[in-house]
Parts: sequence; structure tokens; C-alpha cells
Amino acid sequence: MATRLRTVLGLCAVLSLGACASPIGVTRVSARSVHRSLTANALSTGHASEWTRNTVSSWGLLGRFDGDPEGVLQALREIVTSGHGGSAELFALGELSFLHAEDTQKRPYYLAAAVYTYAFLFPQDPDGRPDELDPRTRLAADLYNRAITTAFRSRDRHAVDLAPATYPLPFGEIEVSMDPRSLDWGDRRLVDFVPVAELKVRGMRNRYRRAGVGAPLAARAVPRADVDLEESLIAPRARVAATVLLRLDNVHSGIVSGRIRGILELYTADNYETTRLDGRTVPLEVEETATIAAQLADSPMWKRELWGFLGRAETGDRLPILVSLTPYRRGRIPVVFVHGTASSPGRWADMVNDLLADPWIRRRCQFWFFMYDTGNPIAYSGMLLREKLTDVVSRLDPNGQDTCLRQMVVLGHSQGGLLTKLTAVDTGSRLWNAIGRVPLAEVPASEEFRNLLARALFVKPLPFVRRLVFVATPHRGSFRTGALVNGLVRRMVRLPESLVSMSHHTLTQGSGAFYAARTIASLPTATENMTPGNPFLEGLAAIPVADGVPYHSIIAVKGAGPAEEGNDGVVAYRSAHVDGAASELVVRSSHSTQSEPATVQEVRRILHLHGAELEVAGLNCLPAAR
Repeated sequence: MATRLRTVLGLCAVLSLGACASPIGVTRVSARSVHRSLTANALSTGHASEWTRNTVSSWGLLGRFDGDPEGVLQALREIVTSGHGGSAELFALGELSFLHAEDTQKRPYYLAAAVYTYAFLFPQDPDGRPDELDPRTRLAADLYNRAITTAFRSRDRHAVDLAPATYPLPFGEIEVSMDPRSLDWGDRRLVDFVPVAELKVRGMRNRYRRAGVGAPLAARAVPRADVDLEESLIAPRARVAATVLLRLDNVHSGIVSGRIRGILELYTADNYETTRLDGRTVPLEVEETATIAAQLADSPMWKRELWGFLGRAETGDRLPILVSLTPYRRGRIPVVFVHGTASSPGRWADMVNDLLADPWIRRRCQFWFFMYDTGNPIAYSGMLLREKLTDVVSRLDPNGQDTCLRQMVVLGHSQGGLLTKLTAVDTGSRLWNAIGRVPLAEVPASEEFRNLLARALFVKPLPFVRRLVFVATPHRGSFRTGALVNGLVRRMVRLPESLVSMSHHTLTQGSGAFYAARTIASLPTATENMTPGNPFLEGLAAIPVADGVPYHSIIAVKGAGPAEEGNDGVVAYRSAHVDGAASELVVRSSHSTQSEPATVQEVRRILHLHGAELEVAGLNCLPAAR
């Protein structure tokens, strides 16, 4: 009896507890935790989003998906094709198709994911377009982009293979075509399409991606068979930021019939930022940061920095070279970057990356880079820069019809700043007089060498250079140079054989014609040219920039003391300062200030100023939209 009573009492207690407990409730957690669960999706967590789960659950199919994913996808498609489902079901089909493709690596389901998300983004009825603030809109675009990338990846899974063909779908087939002419880019052909979504970038301060539709890629540009690389402006190992889009024709009826037609379209970032889809303009997804990093990762220029300074590099391209990130396009302003001693164009990577992220700049400017052996005499390197620029401008626009091409901005760091100045000065005989005791005509020299001296030291401003930017430039020399350093460099640097041979007779037989005559006559190295008190350097510092060419100075100073008494570890403020500058900015930085945010922001400001002044003058350098 007692046992039965205890049993009854226990049962009553259990029933009492159950009656008091609510079957539905909430638990307080962090807002971050709730947000994470609400925004989780196939791309971020490998699980379906709440939007998809809700939709599939409302049709009683959610519990079946883990055990029979293909059956659930077929059932969802039948709901859509029967007219009972709409945009929510299309989105769920896209996300679940992508998840199943990731689990099985079946290409038909990647293609199905692209088809369904495309149909969701571009409905038959324009009034049914998903709201721009609907989180599914961005997620659908991301799923579409990744589905394209994986559906067309190469066998080694390292690249995207843009191969026209008829491909199977889970419910039919898709016929994909492509215009092979879209692979042409200037004088190059685009190959080796690497998906940048799978690249982790190192060494770059910022990573930018412009959101839109299409799979962002880094393509390699290889010269066509008929291209003369000596005259091509495009960098020899150029990588190109591009976007591939799968444009679908009558996608909604195709989902019903099982037969879909698509076109693979390739867009390069320098030419296109948007495209027309479903009667509206939509942005293309582009990433240039990873493309820049991929190009620099395997570049021989890093080896050339020191060995090029020493004149002993045996890798890379024959210097000097002037190269561009993109093919020439009429109506854009050239911005020419000139690196410093024992450096290379790669040191401008962060600045270029930030500038390309500025829509105003990237639509109006084209970036060129001058690379040279930095141990050579500065007057000689400056001559090579001027001649390269003159040759390229005359070849690109022989009839002088592109006014914007002739609004060039030249920007130089350190020694490169001295070369930059040599593009916009009228020296007359002053530079020669700074180093020569007698007129050039009286120097014992071959006609060839006398001509070279005239080209290097009797300088006229280039008429198409319209603005200069000096960055940490030793106008009066670097305190790091001196007799000891110059002696070591003199023994290590190998100047061009042709230059040494050409100058030998003059420097041995006519040393008295020069103020800086040497016991062992030889040409000066760049470090000797940058030694405070050097006659060439003093002569150049005394020559003003040509009238009508504004110039700006960015000066690096380490520490927090008075700028006028400081230095950047290589160049003192007093050496970098120049009177008459349109602007001067002191950046608290070491000598390699090119990547400093303040330096980049100042260059951005200067380029905007340059463009604004051109517009006031009636010149709008903005190519037609494409």
C-alpha cells in the first residue's frame, strides 16, 4: 500500500512539473550569438541559412534533406515549376544545390546553384525583384559567383577553365557558349584564370573587393605571337583583375523545360565596372588586391632590387623598362611611378592598391612604372626616363589627339624624385657647368659620348609632364652617403659596359675638364651623385622646376621632434624640403614611406587636385563608360 502511494505521489509530482513548464520560451544570450545564428549560411558555415531552412520546413521537406538531398531538390523544383512556389523557393534551391555540390563535388549541382540564384536575382516580373536590403540578395549573388567559379574549375582545381560546351544539369542541360575575342586584352591574350576568392593575401596593408555579380579572377596576360615586347607598354608578366559572368537566356522557362542557354562573358577591371542584366545596370564583382599580390609573388623584380643597383642582375627584363598595369586607353591621365635606390616598382604596391580603390582615380588615371638600374649615374638614369616617356607618348598618340595623355603626373621616391625633377627642368648649360670646367665641345670625347652627355645634361622639360610629386627626395643629398660608403659602392657597382667603354677615353685623357676629377678616372655612381656637396647634385638643386608645372613634396621624418631638425633615417628634412612647392606634407615615417596611409592620402589628394584643375580648364579626362 505504501509503495503504491509513493508511486502515485511521484506521478503527480511529474505531472505537476510538466504542467508548469512552458513548451515555448526564450533564453537570454549575447546579441552577437543571435546575429551569428541568423546570418549563418552555406558559404560561411557550410549549413543552410535560416531563410532556406524556414522555406523548406514550410513544405515539410527539411527533415528529408540530410538523407535524400537530391529528392528534396527535385521536390522543391516541382513546387516552383508548378507555380506553387516563388522567389523564396528559388533562393532555397540555389543554396541547397550549392551545399549538395560542395558535399558531392558534382558539377551539375554547382551549375544548378548558379541557375537558381540567377533566377532569384533576375525574376520574370521586375516588380518581384528582391529588395536591395534583403540579406538574401547579397547572399544569392555570392552563391552565384562561387557556383560559377567551382562549376568551371580546371582538373587540377587551381584555375577556372572557360570552356564552351553543353553541360548536364540535375533536371536537364545547359548549353554554354563564349566569344573567344573576349580573351583579347590589348596586345595580350588572357589565360590561367585563378579564382581570387581562394587566395589569401600577405604583405598588403589593405584588401579591397568591389561587390557585385560574377566570379572575380586574376588572369595572366601572355603576349600574342606578333607582339614586340620591346615596344609593348604592358608589363611582361602582367596579371589582370577580371570577372567572368554566366549570362542566362530565358532562365525561368529553362528551369521548367530543362533546357537552358548561357553565355560566358569575360570583363577586365580596367575596362568594365558594370554590365546590363535584365534591363538594368548591375556592378561586377572585382578584386584587384589579390591580383596585384599574385603578380608580385612570382616577380623577378625583388631579386633585381639589390643586384640591379649593383648592375649585376642576371634575371628579369633588360632595364630600363617603362610598363603599365593596363593597355593604353585614350582619355586617361598617366601617373608615372619612379622608385628609389635598390628598389623596384613592387614597393608602390600598397599605394597603387589604395588608389585603385578610389573610383574617381581609377576611372581617370593609368599607372605606369619606370624600372632602372639604380646604381647608374643619376643624369644617365634621368635621360633614360625622359626618352622612354617621349617614345611611349609619341607611339601611343602620334597625331597628338589625346590631350589627357599629355597631362602626365610623375611621382618619384628618394633617388626616383631626382629623376622625376629631370623631366620638368630647363637646365640650359647650368647642369653641365656644375661639373665641367670647359664647354662640352672642348671635351676630348667621341661624337657618340658627346651626344650622350648632351642628352643627359642639357635638359628641356617634357611638354607632356604637367605635375611632379617628390617623396622623401634627397635634393641636397643623403647623410648616409660619404667617402666610406661611396668607396664600398664604387668597388661593388658595375656600370653598363657600353657606358664605361664610351667614357674611358674622356675620363682618362680629359679629366681636367671636370671639377670632380678622380685619381682613378671613372663615372660617378648614383650614391656619389647623392652625396652632399656633389657638384651635379648642387647644380640640379639650384635649377627650378619649369614654369607652369606645380610640384608637391612629401617628406618623411622619424619621431615626434621638430620636423625641420629631423630626418627619415636616410634623408634629412632640410635636404628634402624645396622652396616653391605647391604643398608640403611631413609624414612621421621612415624613409620607405610609400605605404604609409598619410603618404597615400596625400597622393590621392594631389591626383584629385590635378583632375579638378584640368576640369576647370575645360579638360575632362574620363573615358567613355563601358
